[in-house]
Amino acid sequence: MKAHGPLGGLMDGPSLRINTIIEQENTMVIACFPSVGMVSSIVAHYLIDHLELEFVGGLVDDRLPTLSLIQEGVPLPPIRAYAGKPQCSIDGCDQVILLMSEMVVPEPLVHKIVWALFEWSKEHQVLAGIVIDAFAKAGMKSNMDGVEPVVEYEDTDGIDVVGIGCNETVRDMLKEMDIPLLQQGVIRGMNAGILSEATRRGLGTMSIMVEADPRWPDARAAAVLIEKLNALLPSIDLPNQPLIEEAEKLEAQLKALMDSAGKSEDSSPSTNAMLYG
Repeated sequence: MKAHGPLGGLMDGPSLRINTIIEQENTMVIACFPSVGMVSSIVAHYLIDHLELEFVGGLVDDRLPTLSLIQEGVPLPPIRAYAGKPQCSIDGCDQVILLMSEMVVPEPLVHKIVWALFEWSKEHQVLAGIVIDAFAKAGMKSNMDGVEPVVEYEDTDGIDVVGIGCNETVRDMLKEMDIPLLQQGVIRGMNAGILSEATRRGLGTMSIMVEADPRWPDARAAAVLIEKLNALLPSIDLPNQPLIEEAEKLEAQLKALMDSAGKSEDSSPSTNAMLYG
């Protein structure tokens, strides 16, 4: 593994460690950190599967919680990286590196981790960045302890999508993708740090945000966001039908649970979340 930072003794800061056999130049980076309705996690797992991305490393810092996610018997770091070579629509883009975590990064570490990620991206000439995010449906409150975005948007009958662009080129790209720009809002946590630093550096980074139900994992909202990603990954034509089927299955499970328990639709988020997967 290759580390960007000292290896001996205590670390001086966060270190993104990527397998040295992976070509890291000319990359599109997709960031999937915790979001409303677990949309970013659903999208990340879906992309890993359908783009055939492979685990290639992760970010380490001795101030992060000491934990490991176990998947099919394999221990994985809480902030991890996957890579693959699907064709993307941005000129010069050779591969995709996906960064994901189910863990909310502690606020004191956000700026240091974001700085480490951008120093790595500068060294390896990353071409573009996409931040996957979601916001709660109008009138609903998430259970993310104040980390969720607060946005003002035009609430339609469908599942709404808005975008944020860190430079004019990316904002034009969002308009071409038929994604309206977010006019007013507040973003917090890792996603805020990434977008703010990308703006400061004038980089081609965007955020695609989808309206999601905060009460449970919203696969239907993830499917809508996947449709928008097809414009950036044209050779794949990612099918969103499996996610819609998953959403319908989940909704049926929740309805049966609420009916059998005699509860209203305002059942607790923790109970609903345990049903997913």
